[in-house]
Amino acid sequence: MTQPTPVLIAGPLLPSLQTAVDTHFAATHYWELADQQAWLQAHGASIKALVTSGVYGASAALLGQLPNLEAIFSFGVGYDAIAVDVARDRGIVVTNTPQVLDDCVADTAMGLILDTLRRFTEADRYVRAGKWPQARFPVAVKVGGKKLGIVGLGNIGQAIARRAAAFDMEILYHNRSPKAGVDYRYFADLDAMISACDVLVLAVPGGKATDRLIDGRRLALLGSKGFLINIARGSVVDQPALIQALQQGTIAGAGLDVFEAEPQVPESLLAMDNVVLLPHVGSGTQETRQAMGDLVWKNIEGWFYNGKRPLTPV
Repeated sequence: MTQPTPVLIAGPLLPSLQTAVDTHFAATHYWELADQQAWLQAHGASIKALVTSGVYGASAALLGQLPNLEAIFSFGVGYDAIAVDVARDRGIVVTNTPQVLDDCVADTAMGLILDTLRRFTEADRYVRAGKWPQARFPVAVKVGGKKLGIVGLGNIGQAIARRAAAFDMEILYHNRSPKAGVDYRYFADLDAMISACDVLVLAVPGGKATDRLIDGRRLALLGSKGFLINIARGSVVDQPALIQALQQGTIAGAGLDVFEAEPQVPESLLAMDNVVLLPHVGSGTQETRQAMGDLVWKNIEGWFYNGKRPLTPV
């Protein structure tokens, strides 16, 4: 009788996905191991696949202890936490879950735009604190008519643009090259686009190429009436520079779904009313998370049961 294929699960998964992996494979829950290094030394060579996520990733050090690894299946669209170069050099396939989360992440971006400019959650806190009978809440900033600059017009960036256009925002974008089939204004120069927009939305992958792409100098280009929205990765922004810009009024406000050292959020950000803070919930709906889990499983099936043909290799 054929023995189940040994796989390693890096961290807790969507329950239905984890059940499927546990049922069909000889799965080890890496996060539950009392001595991970000892286990890897004893069993790492047996592992054929790693099931992980954008949170848990797959470091070069971990891959080095899995010498016979064939594939990495990641729950999430971003793969900056995975040592993709190491995997590529060793012929290890890496898959992610693109497109199925585009709409919900774009909804989150649009929600942050509305909330940050209109100050909705700040107003909610104002009412709950009993301040309304003493004074009216200060006026906010209109969304319609503002210039929205999107950094990265991929699937998520385009979904954000469609939503923002419905709110009568003018769409500008910066990409490595102009995007075919869109009418939005293209900027080859990122600085020029930041200087021209009122709201800057980050929709680029994390990783070395975008590390601290938005630094203090670029925040100054956004200006004292400008707003930053980040649904990409915390690493894309120089977080200390952002805190300083918010404190000093260099920019008007920010809406953040991602942070530099999640789930840790600096006290200085928590103390400010001109920033909206979300706990990385961009794709956090039942429907989208299930679709992501289903796609991970389809990639696993494609590799192990359909001739090593995963659906969405990176």
